[in-house]
Amino acid sequence: MVKRIELALTPEQAETEFNLRPLISRKLSVSKNEINSYRVIKKSIDARSKNVKIRLQLVAYVGEEQPPIEKFNTNFKNVANAEPVYIIGAGPAGLFAALSFLEAGLKPVIIERGKDVRDRRRDLAIINREGLVNPNSNYCFGEGGAGTYSDGKLYTRSNKRGNVNRVLELFVHFGADENILINAHPHIGTNKLPGIITEMRQCIIDHGGEIHFNTILKDIEVLNNEIKSISLAKINEDNTLGAEEKIATNKLLLATGHSARDVYHILDKNNIEIESKDFALGVRVEHPQSMVDKIQYSCNTRSKYLPPASYSLTYTKNENSVYSFCMCPGGIIAPASTMPNEIVVNGWSPSKRNNPFANSGMVVNVGLNDFKDFKKHNALQGMYFQSSIEQKAYTMGGGNLKAPAQTTSDFVNNSLSNSLPSCSYVPGVHAVDLHELLPENIKITLRDALKHFDKKMKGFVSSESIMVGVESRTSSPVRIPRDRETFMHTKVKGLFPCAEGAGYAGGIVSAAIDGQKCAESITKFVNS
Repeated sequence: MVKRIELALTPEQAETEFNLRPLISRKLSVSKNEINSYRVIKKSIDARSKNVKIRLQLVAYVGEEQPPIEKFNTNFKNVANAEPVYIIGAGPAGLFAALSFLEAGLKPVIIERGKDVRDRRRDLAIINREGLVNPNSNYCFGEGGAGTYSDGKLYTRSNKRGNVNRVLELFVHFGADENILINAHPHIGTNKLPGIITEMRQCIIDHGGEIHFNTILKDIEVLNNEIKSISLAKINEDNTLGAEEKIATNKLLLATGHSARDVYHILDKNNIEIESKDFALGVRVEHPQSMVDKIQYSCNTRSKYLPPASYSLTYTKNENSVYSFCMCPGGIIAPASTMPNEIVVNGWSPSKRNNPFANSGMVVNVGLNDFKDFKKHNALQGMYFQSSIEQKAYTMGGGNLKAPAQTTSDFVNNSLSNSLPSCSYVPGVHAVDLHELLPENIKITLRDALKHFDKKMKGFVSSESIMVGVESRTSSPVRIPRDRETFMHTKVKGLFPCAEGAGYAGGIVSAAIDGQKCAESITKFVNS
């Protein structure tokens, strides 16, 4: 008999009881000796009451043996002499597409404007230490994409889009902890993800694929509504460009992420259809982690058996919605700008989530009504709206990547903060009235939402919590239209828009799944 059950354990039980047979036998009303084996398939925290529980979903085998667990297999082929497929972008979509091509027998050739994870780390240090942004190597651009150095969360609701387990198993294959296969909110951590990405790269190269760093897409040639060629250029150490190289190809996987604005300009210049898209914009809110623990776990001191607490918040009023985004317990607020003279913030946590602060994006949906001052830019109007606020944030912050900030209590009360609490944002924060930075719709909706959140989480709004601007890269402000079945651009044969940059994903796992799906479609296209 095979039984699927759920156990509710105390945090201490979940960490210290390694033999669950007595609990399973009580749950099923059978003898311990009848339970041949069991395995945990999902683990989650239930903090809805003062008595926090760890919920385990298990499969128990009663009176019969557990069948062998199907071994995870890959079928990577040597593709050194196979037909090449050009992939623009080495984020999760590009990397997982490349791995799919290895299994399909096609040669992935990844073009990445940024640097590999090791060299990229040096540029991130300069951003934090000196406030200098390399427009081609930063928290958004470089090997692994934006997620590599901004947290490594693997939580997704994308089961309907593809095989989430396959993505997680590939991460484990390349070095991630097996716990990501059972945790309800899996997380690798910014400190561990670069090593996993390096292993993926080596696998691609070892099987005959190619990855070209410091190489930028300069143009796409379309003739008779078909891809004909791409133009690439090497990026020199001083960010000047080498000579352009034109490469003939009839297929292109475009996986450039949500911040590659130059790619949208290339598409627009070549009359390749793109569309303006709604996205979300706001701030990053930071609290002492101990405060979030106290609110969420209803305790003065968090148990050593519990992880740092997190939260997920939503609020809707008059068709405007506010939601927490990329919540980082035990985390750090990071400078995610991709150009000088702009402020963009994001958040990340190390694998242990052991920093003293908790932060989360707190963003408001924005759309065409918000972009009306930028209508002349047509499909790019949302992008120009986004950029204008980022540049204004830089000016209000006072330069050198200092971010404009205000306490949540002062923002709600519409008063300037005389002093700011400690903040994890390394370049520093500057006290401003964020009402002067944020557009009317955003500031009013955000203020109302904070009042609502303070009722749900008493103490959420206080002089100890800080709002840092601006959180603006939640998703792409542009969509590149594609066919639902073929994943190909609706007007350009051979162009496959993919993942976040094209408006079809949000996060590491959904981007990876979209990369796999696009690779499947390109394989069919090649073999047709």
